[in-house]
Amino acid sequence: MKSLYTWIVIAMLGTASLALLAFTMISDHIERSYVDPVLQAMDGMELQSATDALRAGGIGAAARYLSQLDRTFGTTHYLLNGAGTDVLSGHDRAAWLPPPPAVESRGFVGPRFVVAHRAPDGRYWLLSVGPAEEHGRQFLPYYLVVIAVAAILCLLAAVGVVRPVRRLAGVMSRFGGGELAARSKWRRRDELGSLGRSFDHMADRLERLLVSERRLLEDVSHELRSPLARLTMALKLARTSPDPIAALDRVDRHLERLTSLTTEIVEMVRIEGDPQAQRWQSVDIDALVAELVADCRAEADARTCAVRVVGDVVGTVVCDRELIRRAIENVLRNAIRFSPEGNGVEVELRGAARSVSVSIRDRGPGVPAESLERIFEPFFRTDPARDPERGGVGLGLSIARRAVALHGGRIAARNAGPGLMLTIELPRGRRSTADPPDRT
Repeated sequence: MKSLYTWIVIAMLGTASLALLAFTMISDHIERSYVDPVLQAMDGMELQSATDALRAGGIGAAARYLSQLDRTFGTTHYLLNGAGTDVLSGHDRAAWLPPPPAVESRGFVGPRFVVAHRAPDGRYWLLSVGPAEEHGRQFLPYYLVVIAVAAILCLLAAVGVVRPVRRLAGVMSRFGGGELAARSKWRRRDELGSLGRSFDHMADRLERLLVSERRLLEDVSHELRSPLARLTMALKLARTSPDPIAALDRVDRHLERLTSLTTEIVEMVRIEGDPQAQRWQSVDIDALVAELVADCRAEADARTCAVRVVGDVVGTVVCDRELIRRAIENVLRNAIRFSPEGNGVEVELRGAARSVSVSIRDRGPGVPAESLERIFEPFFRTDPARDPERGGVGLGLSIARRAVALHGGRIAARNAGPGLMLTIELPRGRRSTADPPDRT
């Protein structure tokens, strides 16, 4: 069977059947242990009353008493002597008596249900005889009610489980077919709701990745076209140029730009790669910033730009050291690159109970307010950044944002008047990218 619906129905019906069997066994046990002794005591009292009527009023009195029992219980009662002969009619009814040495019985004799009870002195028997089918049907309505209720519950359970599973399968099929906006949008709080929300979270991430990678591919194609065209032109000019050294220098610059672009693209791919490949460790942010400032000192000195670190001792953060190092380095080098000569870059550290922040401010022209968010997009560059002598390939801040987002943090930019300030905020502990950023 390939249908989950069928399996659930079979499992539920099997459970109901076992429950019904257990109910029947328990009922039989209760009947034998508690009901039968009471009925046997009643049979003994009825037999005693019948024999008393026989002794006191003869056969007529006994007949009237037995008729009263017939009307009361709906069965036929007989008074037999010790040999099994009917005291009233003289018919032999010994076949309905249990074999010796039994003195009482309750069970089927042929097509009839017979209850037999012998007097303590063995002189008389009292028989109660009724149709077997009536005895078998007395609990039938209850059994039918139990079966009907179990069947309805099985159907509801199967429908309640299978319908949402089929609905989720349909959503998955639509998503797999290219409908990236397909979501379950479940609000239920059970395991199926958790499954639906997990799928929605996965679909959101896949949609972002697919759209991002598609846009990245388009941007890469566009960005590679220009330096490759310039490189081709530079090679053609180098063959005919009267100054081959200058032509080769131009070719070298274009190759350097292509190498930088390729390196940045590889870094973005690594950041978006397998999260299991990330190397999480406790990193001293103060020491990391000091190391980066020392690494960038030559570049800063070339522009007579002093880098100053201020703020608190923020302590450690659990992160992938290389990713966070690259994120802070990209922002810092960007600030040095666009800071006017002779001006400084300020790095401010702040620590809180659950997060740390690194703010880097330059004294440059800043960016237009409408571009503050777009500067984190791949290959987006403001007009001053398009100068090949000063600007990069437009991936540094995008890499920084992706690296910070993978740690559950955030990066934001604002104009500081003068200059631009970028703030990286990171949680102290390891956090899933699905968690909201810490707002401490």
